[in-house]
Amino acid sequence: MQVTYLNRWICFVTLSLALAYACCTTPVQAQQAQQAPQVSVHDPVMAQEGDTYYLFSTGPGITFYSSKNKIDWQLEGRIFAGEPAWAKAAAPGFNDHIWAPDIQFHQGRYYLYYSVSSFGKNASGIGVTVNKTLNPRSPDYQWQDQGMVLQSIPGRDDWNAIDPNIINDSQGQAWMAFGSFWNGIKLVKLHENWTALAQPQVWFTLAQRERLSFTPDASAGPAEIEAPFIFKKNDYYYLFVSWGLCCKGEGSTYHVVVGRAKQVTGPYLDKTGRDMAKGGGSLLLQGNAAWRGLGHNSAYHFGGKDYLVLHAYETADKYLQKLKILEMQWNADGWPVVDANALDSYQSKLLSTKK
Repeated sequence: MQVTYLNRWICFVTLSLALAYACCTTPVQAQQAQQAPQVSVHDPVMAQEGDTYYLFSTGPGITFYSSKNKIDWQLEGRIFAGEPAWAKAAAPGFNDHIWAPDIQFHQGRYYLYYSVSSFGKNASGIGVTVNKTLNPRSPDYQWQDQGMVLQSIPGRDDWNAIDPNIINDSQGQAWMAFGSFWNGIKLVKLHENWTALAQPQVWFTLAQRERLSFTPDASAGPAEIEAPFIFKKNDYYYLFVSWGLCCKGEGSTYHVVVGRAKQVTGPYLDKTGRDMAKGGGSLLLQGNAAWRGLGHNSAYHFGGKDYLVLHAYETADKYLQKLKILEMQWNADGWPVVDANALDSYQSKLLSTKK
């Protein structure tokens, strides 16, 4: 079992206990906990419907929150009341923690992609569930699971079917980026229904790190790369990935690197021109003494600004994972820039602009 997966499991247990505590507190305590500005999440993704933002994260049944201002978050519960019907068949070690969701809006419906896996194994699957609305108080609110989109099988596949992210290219074709460790980040074309792969299948390798030749096929190995997210800005597609290890407390090494391409299929080159498929990647953001192991980001354009959304571990709070929403600027050469100092000050900056 890879240490990174073991420690990720420990973090998931911590989150589960926190959710259980929230269910047992008084109404006043629950409200205070649910609306804590620095909400405790892993692998956050966001969407806006009307005047409300929704936040989805790794957790039992997929944990989700709502907010009117991206500051005060209300815990809404879980997407799946039980577990996806197909999960145990694809990942026998699945334990109800659904990993690394991605939320997308397409033709009047919301598509929530998610991962099931067993720790340290590439016995994994990516599924998708669909809803007309994200508002749990709407009469139209009902998630309808469409089942598994993609599966990785140990001994057959040298990639891992987790951490999905959907991107439309300039022609309106949907693609799914995904991957963790093994032979890196893949891209596969989606069917027009967004719930299956296009046929015949079309695949690309977008990014990877060195995987030592003697690494057993069944092992994740030392190729520490995962959590792809593709963001379109002007003439480029930007590929963000996380390098390093999460969930190791003070020893967490998670950090975000980026490359860009003119085509969604790549090649994604870093600032030096090195292909991310050959180990390239330019550092965008890394932790500091106060915040360790930050990563597994998503990226959005809200209200005329671009944001990087991720989790980081707060040293002063026993390395508890917490949400970070950081404004993303762009330099003269068209590369994203995030102020590392905002890791400490982002809350005050957000509060100063609170409506």
